Amino acid sequence: MSALFNFQSLLIVIVLVICTCAYIRSLYPSLLDRNKEGFLGLFWKASRIGERLSPYVSTCCVLMALSLLFAS
Repeated sequence: MSALFNFQSLLIVIVLVICTCAYIRSLYPSLLDRNKEGFLGLFWKASRIGERLSPYVSTCCVLMALSLLFAS
């Protein structure tokens, strides 16, 4: 089933995008900072969410991992 129609898969994709964008921004800040508007601005916004809400995002990552390991 596609990640767009399965809610758990959609949440996993969103959390992974946030984590990946925050990691890329920590390594190469200019890569995401130059695209603050338009479609690529979504990745900049995801990196800001990952930076500012990192305890909550990491908690979501752990909870998603546990749900995949034990609930599936």
